[in-house]
Amino acid sequence: MIHFRCADRTDSELIHSLMVQAFTEYQNSKAPSSAMQETTASIDAAFEKGEQALIACDETTPVGMVRFKVREDVLYFFRLSVIPENQGQGVAKRILQELEEVAKKKNKHSVTCRVRKNVTRNVHLYQSMGYHLFDQEVVHKPDGIDIAVVHMKKKL
Repeated sequence: MIHFRCADRTDSELIHSLMVQAFTEYQNSKAPSSAMQETTASIDAAFEKGEQALIACDETTPVGMVRFKVREDVLYFFRLSVIPENQGQGVAKRILQELEEVAKKKNKHSVTCRVRKNVTRNVHLYQSMGYHLFDQEVVHKPDGIDIAVVHMKKKL
């Protein structure tokens, strides 16, 4: 049974650990995720600027998390992370459901994210949860690599 709690600043190390575990699979790709460059200090700084996070636990063991920002009109999420041994068990879907409840409580009528277009399993996950593509862009990395990114949204 997955349960959730809102993270606070004392959770920066845990958030970083969960994120690194989940994103390690991308570190050897042509364009590694910038998640791997984040630090506990950068997460602390983001919390100070209003960023928030949900932590998903199975019993007492943290198995995933998502970071998010409450914006004027939407709740924007990023770095959705599930540790490898718990992937494929519906944890990401449960995190998204809980995040949508947070958005409703904060009177937001939609939830948005950005995802690499070539990570089709993530695009499909979000689509299976009712998200649709509404925009796309190409992110130009400093090393000359271009990454196609799609913007996805779900109206609540």
